[in-house]
Amino acid sequence: MSEDWNTKYGTRRVRRDPPTLEEAIFAAVGITDDQQQQAEIAAALMGLPYEEVLAEVKKTGRAVARSATRIIAGEQGAQRAVVVERRVIRRFGNDKRTGT
Repeated sequence: MSEDWNTKYGTRRVRRDPPTLEEAIFAAVGITDDQQQQAEIAAALMGLPYEEVLAEVKKTGRAVARSATRIIAGEQGAQRAVVVERRVIRRFGNDKRTGT
């Protein structure tokens, strides 16, 4: 789907793609834990029948349940959050400060 609109620099085209079913389910999972509500949200986003989306939500739910969740226990068994960040080191071939 695309839409044309005019600007002072000429005609511009904006591409608008509807979300995929997987994207709609992913968004619904982030909102609620109830599978029926997830299916309703995803069906509303996609404009698909509820039963069709519910089947896909259940398939996705089974896959998520199989994945390993890691919980790190701290002192006295309290759970704590662990954040893993990737640090990017940028190296340039020609460093002006060192002359290399």
